[in-house]
Amino acid sequence: MLQFRDFLKSGHAPTLWSAFLYFAFSCAVWVINGAMAPFITESLKLTPTQMGIMLSIPIFAGALMRFPLGILAQYIGRKNATLVEMAGIFIAMGYGYLFVNDYNDLLAMGVLLGVAGASFGVALSLGSGSFPPRYKGLAMGIVGAGNVGTAVSALLAPVLAQKFGWQSVYGFAAVSVAVPALVMAIYAKEPPDRAPHSSFREHIACLFEKDGWAFSLIYAVTFGGFIGLIAFMPTYFYDQFGVSKVQAGQLTMMAAFLGAALRIFGGWLSDLWGGVNTLTGVLAITTVCLVLCGLAEKSLPVTMLLFLVCFAALGAGNGALFQLVPLRWPLSTAVAGSMIGEIGALGGGLIPNAMGLSRQYSGSYLWGFVSIAVCAAAMLVLLRVMQIRWTRTWAEKGGRARSA
Repeated sequence: MLQFRDFLKSGHAPTLWSAFLYFAFSCAVWVINGAMAPFITESLKLTPTQMGIMLSIPIFAGALMRFPLGILAQYIGRKNATLVEMAGIFIAMGYGYLFVNDYNDLLAMGVLLGVAGASFGVALSLGSGSFPPRYKGLAMGIVGAGNVGTAVSALLAPVLAQKFGWQSVYGFAAVSVAVPALVMAIYAKEPPDRAPHSSFREHIACLFEKDGWAFSLIYAVTFGGFIGLIAFMPTYFYDQFGVSKVQAGQLTMMAAFLGAALRIFGGWLSDLWGGVNTLTGVLAITTVCLVLCGLAEKSLPVTMLLFLVCFAALGAGNGALFQLVPLRWPLSTAVAGSMIGEIGALGGGLIPNAMGLSRQYSGSYLWGFVSIAVCAAAMLVLLRVMQIRWTRTWAEKGGRARSA
């Protein structure tokens, strides 16, 4: 407890908690279509493939919008960039409430939801910016735990949609954006660690290296798997097991909350055990759990247990990967981490598509689960090959930080 108090006193705690709230709200909005998918699918009579596309577009758009928001933050400051983004979220939610009536409107809405998904890099940089180097990892972990917003969305959106209609949920979100916006405006302050402007070439520099692509592809499985499965799970529970739309959201909330909470644990475990060791376990567990989920499609209790284990692994994997990023790019951690986050998040957009196609053309979700499991297994092989050089150059055995 004393150490945590020392941590809070070492930086600007109000900015940290403001960044956490902002990121949590953004995550909730980002996956709001996934949380309401059973209602939307029933209302607009979508095919499984249309449903997959509808869920994928916000994820793709959010990943692609991270770079423009990061550039904006370099010029007007991170705090001001968050306020601009929340104004964009308000406009997007207003559009959803007033104008979304058919499938084409829904696709346009998916692009607008990408505004919320762009928050990752700015939120982490703002929240950790005033803390000294020895505490930046913990600060980034706390803000990153704002992924818990996906659980809040899965819990509340179906309840509101059932009572007021799914378009009305966009209206509730538009009004509620005032809370994180006011907290950010009043309590947060721009951190003193403002870095010089990074050019586009500098921003993507890590992708000219094998390690940059390796990290991005692994993150496409861990974070991409987390956000893609969260968007898809309400539909899966409702369609596969016949639970109510609200119960589907509650089950999704449990997995999302566990995955978000375990992100901090993954970073802590990686400091002790090593990021490579942690990711090895994460990818192995994920591969096995996904295959078993596909095979256990007749049993809701078994499927739920497997999802909980899988999301615990994915959450820990997100923290573990970002324990390795500052070891590999100590002088450009923020820029490298931002690019890896952008590329990695794109992987999540493939998951709803894979599941929808599997359902429509094979009559089962099994092959969707298997395809994701194959990707996780491939990343496990990639990790074990790459770590041979990593532990000879910039990391200790297992992926721990080298001693001075």
